[in-house]
Amino acid sequence: MNFYYWVGYHLSRLGGRLFFRFRVIHRERMLQCGPVILAMNHQSYLDPPLAGITCDRAIYFLARRTLLDVPLLGWFLPKLNVIPVNQESVDRSAIRAVIRVLQAGNGVLVFPEGSRTLDGNLQPAEPGLGLVIAKTLAPVVPMRIFGAHEALPRDGGRLRCAPITIVIGEPIFFSAADLEAGGKNLYARLGDRVMKAIGALHLD
Repeated sequence: MNFYYWVGYHLSRLGGRLFFRFRVIHRERMLQCGPVILAMNHQSYLDPPLAGITCDRAIYFLARRTLLDVPLLGWFLPKLNVIPVNQESVDRSAIRAVIRVLQAGNGVLVFPEGSRTLDGNLQPAEPGLGLVIAKTLAPVVPMRIFGAHEALPRDGGRLRCAPITIVIGEPIFFSAADLEAGGKNLYARLGDRVMKAIGALHLD
């Protein structure tokens, strides 16, 4: 971890405990070394820092490209391993960057749904995750966050001190056999497999 990431990591841990009674269930399932995709549902702006502290090492994050146009954020976010992405269309440059990060043996947080939920429910996976899996065969750790929508919903409102929990699922390992069927729906099938694993995670 660089200095800025280290500070952000520990501030996120402290803030999570103090304001959201943050907890992680099945932390032992996290892959702490080698390439890994952390795939989690997306409820609020709180998701990236809280997902980041489930891992003992620095990971990479995707963030809206427009955030880097903000003077201070444009300087600071790259120091937190942020990969800018254009959410208006399929951003192939961001996908290539994610593939390079994984090929270098790092971890990256991906939100298969692409954007924050409006109602707290799970959304279908966008094709980007399936493409990355097909190109890298990186293992995926499915994760599901609970309570972040109540703490900071997408439709506005003030920040609330609601309890937040992340449940970590068993890693999914892919092989060339998973790509053999091919077809134009390959990326969708891979993404759907991950979303089903996320949907199967519960608090109890």
